[in-house]
Amino acid sequence: MRAIGQDTFGGPEVLRVIEVDKPTPGPAEVLIRVHAAGVNPTDSWHRGSGGLFGAITPLGWDVSGVVEAVGLGVTRFAPGDEVFGMPRLPSAAGTYAEYVTSPARHLARKPSNLSHVEAAALSLVALTAWQALVDTADVRPGQRVLIHGAAGGVGHVAIQIAKARGAYVVATARAGNHDFVRGLGADEVIDYTATDFVAAARDIDVVVDTVGGEYGPRSLRTLRPGGILVSLASPAEAALAEVARPLGLRAGFMIVEADGAGMRAIAELAEAGALRVEVDTVLPLELVSKAHEISDNQRTRGKIVLTVA
Repeated sequence: MRAIGQDTFGGPEVLRVIEVDKPTPGPAEVLIRVHAAGVNPTDSWHRGSGGLFGAITPLGWDVSGVVEAVGLGVTRFAPGDEVFGMPRLPSAAGTYAEYVTSPARHLARKPSNLSHVEAAALSLVALTAWQALVDTADVRPGQRVLIHGAAGGVGHVAIQIAKARGAYVVATARAGNHDFVRGLGADEVIDYTATDFVAAARDIDVVVDTVGGEYGPRSLRTLRPGGILVSLASPAEAALAEVARPLGLRAGFMIVEADGAGMRAIAELAEAGALRVEVDTVLPLELVSKAHEISDNQRTRGKIVLTVA
């Protein structure tokens, strides 16, 4: 089968189409014929330096496709089922390929109102937002949620999940994206290029930070007592926990994990029309280097997707 590989760490130019053996599903796994695979910033991190693994591994976690075969003991899916998910993270998955195996319980049935491109775009960013807002912060109705990078992949989905939980959403975004994030449900939008968000956002219960750097320490100043900052930007943000504790706040860095139950909750929101994904760019698998160039530019609205089948 065709897949994407690399021989060395580096920029997008190191990625190329290779031929590898078609995988076989093991016990409790399914084999997916990949229709589409999402591209995420973490893919660039792993391409450039090995990311979590410190070694070259197959790229890609977002997937949407059709079950080709099932391994021993699988009862939730059968050949022909349309599925989507984010298999194996924080281990390597390798969804930049014509076929990929996944633990059956890392997947959900693809919502019928989403295309494979939309479903592949949704998995990682929606799971990240869900685990930050629901599993970590336990967002409740009436709470004030500040979302940084609100027009990006995770940010624009986080707005919708927070609103579905009954929260009041304050979003930071460039002026050109204000109508977009308001259309997703943001109650207030701050142009971070013109306004200090610390002065504009007050009495916040939950901050979701997709930007990192100085945004973490500055965001602590927007939180009310007992508030929480969930950083998704860099492992270095884990150090914020020690800064936050004396202030009566919580903070930390979160890594998204494969989660079938979370995927099913996301599928239900999408099927109900409460969650949609913005697809910025769609490219064929063989143009993966171009997809990574666009992703590395960090100016996309929503997601980049590779079509495979």
